[in-house]
Amino acid sequence: MAMLGRSAKRASPFRLSSLLRSEKDPSLALELFKSLNPGPETKPFRYSLLSYDLIITKLGRAKMFDEMEQVLAQLGQETRFSVPEPLFCQVISFYGRARLFDGALRTYRSMPSFRCRRSVKSLNSVLHALLKCREFDRMDEVLNEFKDFASPDACTGNILIKSLCGSGRLEDAREVLDEMPLRWIRPDEVTFLTLINGLCSNSMLEEAFKLKDDMVRVHGIWPDARLYASLIKGSCKVGDVNMAFGLKEEMMRERIKVDAAIYSTLIHALFKVGRTGEVSKLLEEMRENGCKPDTVTYNVLISGSCKKKDFDKAYRLLDAMAENGCKPDVTSYNVILGELRKEGKLDEAADLFEDMPRRGCTPDVVSYRILFSGLCEKMQLKEAAFLLDEMVFKGYTPHDASIYKLVDLLCRERNHELLLTVLRSLRKGKAIKADYWTGMISLACKNSEFSSVKLVDHLTTP
Repeated sequence: MAMLGRSAKRASPFRLSSLLRSEKDPSLALELFKSLNPGPETKPFRYSLLSYDLIITKLGRAKMFDEMEQVLAQLGQETRFSVPEPLFCQVISFYGRARLFDGALRTYRSMPSFRCRRSVKSLNSVLHALLKCREFDRMDEVLNEFKDFASPDACTGNILIKSLCGSGRLEDAREVLDEMPLRWIRPDEVTFLTLINGLCSNSMLEEAFKLKDDMVRVHGIWPDARLYASLIKGSCKVGDVNMAFGLKEEMMRERIKVDAAIYSTLIHALFKVGRTGEVSKLLEEMRENGCKPDTVTYNVLISGSCKKKDFDKAYRLLDAMAENGCKPDVTSYNVILGELRKEGKLDEAADLFEDMPRRGCTPDVVSYRILFSGLCEKMQLKEAAFLLDEMVFKGYTPHDASIYKLVDLLCRERNHELLLTVLRSLRKGKAIKADYWTGMISLACKNSEFSSVKLVDHLTTP
């Protein structure tokens, strides 16, 4: 890179683009980009649009937004070319992914200063960023400001419907759907799927099924597997398992593949309503149709077995997963850990927790929280303090209520040495919020021999 900086006269825009493309580190790529204009005494380097595109993309992906804005400002001073709209759509997308909607909106507003005409593509990018950032309350503001710059398309309608569903404005979402044909915009499969998803999530099954009928009868769009999955999930949510199975049968008549996700939803529903005797029959049908159980399916079966207190079967299912090439994930173990804790089988839970790494699965924050809460409930305070220290070391924190309970128990037991150990662990890992510390210190001082000054002195001493 230094050699390129010393040889700026010989460097070409093509060569710079090649080097930027191959440089993985965005900071080094930025240094490389800047090195071709070392000072005012040298002739300015003629950057290509591709070079700008490459460095802006690298900085945006790395969330180096200040540096990205500096490059954009430099790009704005270029007079040799206009900046294409897709580059701005990409910048807006970067801000959206980072949940920085103001940055996305500012970028959209700045496009005319780059001699770039805004179309529905960039408008949709802004609306999608709004959706990502969940800034639903600002949707009307955005639409009113930019309605004169672009005509909406089906993608615009789909984004609006998803935003309205996300904010609970389902009637407004339906109005958007009804208005689309009046604007010569044809709703597509995504339009109906999005709105039906919203209706099912809010247990509005009657409206969802009516919309499904209208989709076929009025718009000539046939439901696909995703839409059936949404209706099946919604039916199971309200406890109408027979309706869910009816939809599954309808899929099979229409020769639409029933996948593992749908079977998993149905199995979970059977466990939930107590129709466990039908699970084996559904699994057999699943196999006959060439649908292999996946991790989610096994996790549902494990959960159902645990709720029936059949832990031996749950362990057999773990083994069956490995035998069938379906590796258990951390959820598989956490389901068993949680149910063991509820049943008071803490020793068995601790053994499984310790065995997880050997089985190829690292415990996560949920695993630790389950065991930590169980240790506190069983008054195994020394073990809880040891586990807390391990959690803090890994960057995990228990729930506030669990921490408070441990401190309260140590105070009642007058175990001041272990209490200090716990509080030091919490301080070291910054594991609780500042306002919660006040209550914690007050509790410790109220139920122990420490004054607040003495306790703070102990905690601040290395």
